[in-house]
Amino acid sequence: MPGVQNKVALVTGCGSAGGIGFACAKLLLAAGARVAITSTTRRIEERAAELGDGVFAHPADLVEPLEVDALVKLAEQALGPIDIVVNNAGMVQTGHDEPSQLIQDIPDAQWRRGMDINLTTVFNVTRRVVPGMIERKYGRIVNMSSVTGPIVSNPRGTIYGAAKAAIMGMTRAQAIELAPYNITVNGIGPGWIETPSSSPEEVFAAKQAPIGRPGTPDEIGQVVLFLAGEEASFVTGQLIVADGGNTLMEYKGPREAWY
Repeated sequence: MPGVQNKVALVTGCGSAGGIGFACAKLLLAAGARVAITSTTRRIEERAAELGDGVFAHPADLVEPLEVDALVKLAEQALGPIDIVVNNAGMVQTGHDEPSQLIQDIPDAQWRRGMDINLTTVFNVTRRVVPGMIERKYGRIVNMSSVTGPIVSNPRGTIYGAAKAAIMGMTRAQAIELAPYNITVNGIGPGWIETPSSSPEEVFAAKQAPIGRPGTPDEIGQVVLFLAGEEASFVTGQLIVADGGNTLMEYKGPREAWY
């Protein structure tokens, strides 16, 4: 992808070696981008060591605007102005238990926390990098949404689904606002992706999709790589679904009962 060569990319939520964020960082780096990575803990330094020289890593709680300011400032000092942002952080945060609950059982604090780690993080990072992109008249912003929320949902999925749907509302508004400055803003809707945190139930559900298996972090990373490149200049405000066809199907039971 020549469209990311020598561009500076910031990828959030890279703490897990088997996660989507780290896969995105690896692919961007291999395609010639200069990459900054972050997570909430210092394990991000382990990920940087795995990626090799020239990668900038800094831990930050992206819910806190001052920590986002410091992250962006240090990343730009190390690598140069940020051209690409992959807002991948979300779902859960190390050190915080986020049990799934029915809406009537969700405490106020859990609702606010869920909105913060899934939605406010995207807002804080994007707000901070956009002025520089406007000044340079170039930018690629890729927001990790989900099929859960914008398209489908699950029981006990109120917080996650609401936040991921809201990410797409933000994405579309930002796409309109930023289009005159050659800045695109898009979302990705992963389906069932197998990572180290996947439960057996999630892997089973993934096998019911037409493709018959879970997706991999690298497969989502390839979609990110396209949207992050100059080649995607005419794509903005979109939700790119990568779910193995799962949301196409009305019947979700065992394959042998239908096929």
